Amino acid sequence: MPVIKSAKKRVKVAAKANLRNARTKRTMREAIKAFHKALTSGKSSDITDTERKAVSAIDKAAKKAVIHKNKAARQKAQISAKAKSAGAKPAKKTALKPAASKKSPAKNPAAKSKKTSK
Repeated sequence: MPVIKSAKKRVKVAAKANLRNARTKRTMREAIKAFHKALTSGKSSDITDTERKAVSAIDKAAKKAVIHKNKAARQKAQISAKAKSAGAKPAKKTALKPAASKKSPAKNPAAKSKKTSK
């Protein structure tokens, strides 16, 4: 057990981070297992849904640096390849469209003619 006050705090902070990381990793593993279970069931809608959840869990783990980004990319590629070979259609990516701004278009200052003074 540490004696120095800052070292005691680091032990507490590290323990909290360890719990957070373990929860994230466990959620990711459960999502991947659910995907593999859906593969054996053979339902296309289940495969697509669990694939989306598994990829999301993997992305979250990579974003929080629980797993390396290359490992996340490799796992996502493996999952999508298995889903594709099982005959599931790829999940549609819905991108949010930016809201139309009500501002008037900016004038181009370079288009103004330059006056020469003598």
